[in-house]
Amino acid sequence: MAASGSRRKFLRNSAETVTLAAAVSALGNVHAFGAENSARIRLGIIGCGGIMTKHVTGLVERKEAVEIAWLCDVDPEQIEKTAGLVVGFQSAPPRKTKRFEDVIEDQSVDACIIATPHHWHAPIALRAMQSGKDVYIEKPISHVFDEGPLIIAAAKKYGRVVQQGSQMRSSPVTASAGKLLKEGIIGEVKVARAWTAEMRTTVRAVPDGMVPDGVDYDRWLGPAPERPFNPHRFHYNWRMFHDYGNGEIGDDGIHDLDMATWGLDVDTLPSQITARGGRMMLPDHVSEYPDNMTVTYEYPDGRIILYENYPFTEYGLHGFDNGNVFYGTKGYMIFSRRGAFSVFLGPKRTPGPTEGKEIRGQTGYPEHMAEFLLAVRNRTPTKANPVVAHRSCALVHLGEISYRTGGRVDFDPVTERFVNSEAANKLLTKDYRQPYGLPKDP
Repeated sequence: MAASGSRRKFLRNSAETVTLAAAVSALGNVHAFGAENSARIRLGIIGCGGIMTKHVTGLVERKEAVEIAWLCDVDPEQIEKTAGLVVGFQSAPPRKTKRFEDVIEDQSVDACIIATPHHWHAPIALRAMQSGKDVYIEKPISHVFDEGPLIIAAAKKYGRVVQQGSQMRSSPVTASAGKLLKEGIIGEVKVARAWTAEMRTTVRAVPDGMVPDGVDYDRWLGPAPERPFNPHRFHYNWRMFHDYGNGEIGDDGIHDLDMATWGLDVDTLPSQITARGGRMMLPDHVSEYPDNMTVTYEYPDGRIILYENYPFTEYGLHGFDNGNVFYGTKGYMIFSRRGAFSVFLGPKRTPGPTEGKEIRGQTGYPEHMAEFLLAVRNRTPTKANPVVAHRSCALVHLGEISYRTGGRVDFDPVTERFVNSEAANKLLTKDYRQPYGLPKDP
């Protein structure tokens, strides 16, 4: 039977991933882009902690392709740590600033890599696109649902390249698994299951304290409500609070939800969402989010995505701390963003093709950044473009809203609004503290 149009599109995108190995090699040699494109891409680094150290470590291996023009963070200590990775990388050291505006106002900067807390993603990215810059935005691109369509519209309006940091979209193991799904090895995929099952530790409350020396705390808060400084509302643990992050489902779960939308090949949003959750890390874990959660997303055509997260396991599910199962009419595929998949076919679960094992180097980081840089040069779309990213990030927001409003909600994928639930619709957006809110006419 011939593949459907959407399935052919999905498989074509998967096949294109195979070319990224060549892309990585090309980025090592600027001349591969042609004489007319021989200048290095000038990058502004915004948010110098956490995952940005991994990005910068990869970028310094491409010194003929890129130049790091700026390092920006509200914490000078974070800037200096990242600056240490750039020593000897280029003749002129990057400029340093606490103000992202300095970066986006520099007309010599071609693109920005944004790895701030989630509440800053859209306000910075929208301004960068207005200023004519392409953007690589760490996942999730949006802190609340309504920011996603704004980023889609801005990318179109200003002709900008956008890549979400969903690295598995570009992993070689994803390409291999996608080829098998394209060939129909497990039949028609009806259900995708995604999970995050990692050990988490209880974070107990600590008193408010003094802002660390040199930190621009007002800018760190940015569009979030004004609050006294607390160590848990700062580096790393900000993920646990509604003001800045999206909990486990939006921090780690977004990767696996993104792969669920990829494997199920969805091109719309769900129409029904049911969420349940609670606390296992009792009694005094300070997070505002549940530490365990299950969400069912039902799509208009009857297909389903299931999401689960558990904070208590060292063994994961099916041998992986993060992963997916794609259930088809002829069998199923266990897939992990750690770099492995296995296929089981028929009623006897006969083993089929298997690739890799838990290989953390297979998570697609170099290929994903390579694709972004090539897209900046060649003005081509990316696999984790804002439309694709919004479909995945929407699951984070819709799941959270379902949980916060009591369980099951109905959603209209066309109007992108909940049906008969004003309480749920209010949570699609948020209030922004000025002057750090969204730009006018984004």
